[in-house]
Amino acid sequence: MPSSDTGSLRYQLSGDALVVAPGIYDALSALIASQAGFGALYLSGASIAYTRYGSPDIGLLGMTEVAETLTAICDRVATPVIVDGDTGFGNALNVIRTVRTFERCGAAAIQLEDQAMPKRCGHLAGKTLVPAAEMAGKVKAAVDARKCEDFLIVARTDAIAVEGYAAALDRAGLYLEAGADVLFVEAPRDRGEMDGIVARFGDKVPLLANMVEGGRTPLLDAAALQAIGYRLAIFPGGTVRALSRLLAEYYGSLREHGGTGPFLDRMNLFDGLNEIIGTPGYLARGRQYDGSNFGGDA
Repeated sequence: MPSSDTGSLRYQLSGDALVVAPGIYDALSALIASQAGFGALYLSGASIAYTRYGSPDIGLLGMTEVAETLTAICDRVATPVIVDGDTGFGNALNVIRTVRTFERCGAAAIQLEDQAMPKRCGHLAGKTLVPAAEMAGKVKAAVDARKCEDFLIVARTDAIAVEGYAAALDRAGLYLEAGADVLFVEAPRDRGEMDGIVARFGDKVPLLANMVEGGRTPLLDAAALQAIGYRLAIFPGGTVRALSRLLAEYYGSLREHGGTGPFLDRMNLFDGLNEIIGTPGYLARGRQYDGSNFGGDA
């Protein structure tokens, strides 16, 4: 049965307020986002590809690499994590393995999409899709594979850019019938399309909006998305877009000045960073187990 835990993602989505999940890519970004007070986090496959490999989001990432990252994050923060599961990394049998792995790693939800391989970012051109019935089977496989109903299945369709808006709504309806807990119709092109998605599904299931800076969907804030009728909003790549600019400015300043002095007011200094990551607490915990706390002769 679903949990009554007020911190669970399912419980949050049952409320009136829009759930905002910022993009994360490792345990440090997850920790900082959690400390900022967000109730959910979104582990972006694209952001793992960007930061870990310096590569684009074109299907180069594997399930094991995402699982390793997810494990480190869930070991560090208690905030519910929605994990980008891409296509499930294969057919329905791969989906079963991926769901079981990600649930075991500690995720609160998995997002699965109906793209064919090689998949790519939802806001890039040139996508292809698997048949709608095949994707519905993958959604059903995901639902059947989970151990706990509080592990949510987010079904995403990229059909607007490939088959058109009406086909995207039909696909989303099929995925809902297959048991999806959240629907994600990717890359609506204007407010009218967003309104249409909510008109068709908003009273049936929580809907996810994907806010991509410079992408194909109008960039709206939480209040506007909630007013439309969305229940969950992800800002998946904003973290890395901000970080990449900051790093370019930092390295440029270091190269120009030969030191970090001119950049200090934009940095966490040594003690500041250690405070964020909890170094004093780690050291105090370690002292509980040192030799001074145990009697007896060596």
